[in-house]
Amino acid sequence: MRKTYRGKDIEVSFDVAVCTHIGECLRRSPQVFQLRRRPWIMPDAADADELARVIERCPSGALQYRRLDGGLEEQTPEPPRITPIRNGPLLVRGHIEVRHEDGSVETLPRASLCRCGLSQNKPFCDNSHLRSSFRAPGEVIHIELSPVREQPEWPMATADDPRGDA
Repeated sequence: MRKTYRGKDIEVSFDVAVCTHIGECLRRSPQVFQLRRRPWIMPDAADADELARVIERCPSGALQYRRLDGGLEEQTPEPPRITPIRNGPLLVRGHIEVRHEDGSVETLPRASLCRCGLSQNKPFCDNSHLRSSFRAPGEVIHIELSPVREQPEWPMATADDPRGDA
């Protein structure tokens, strides 16, 4: 369920059900995003352009924004781009229409889609691949574990160790 936080220049929405807890928001804009504060998102704590750039780094699409000041909205690639992540989800950027089991359709600019088959929130990734022996080829990305992201049970593939082996 998406919750909206309205600021003077930008409105931020968040859907915890699709969040993969990468933590880009927490690291890149701690003045706006603070887990132990209520509300945890305060859009007016940063410049709207800066906040939009941070939100666009959210790979899951859990964070989205709408400009209230006439600033540019998120530009998505056309056609959508799909990037398989080694031992992880498919990262999709573009105009993405997701049809849910209840028949509703949601349009997202970004999404992390399950490819291990174990997610309890399909089609979205819920990090179930971290608790399994899921292995698949793909792009190696560096992930800094956030305070809310699950710790993997084995070493993940990173830029330093693309094999994901200890």
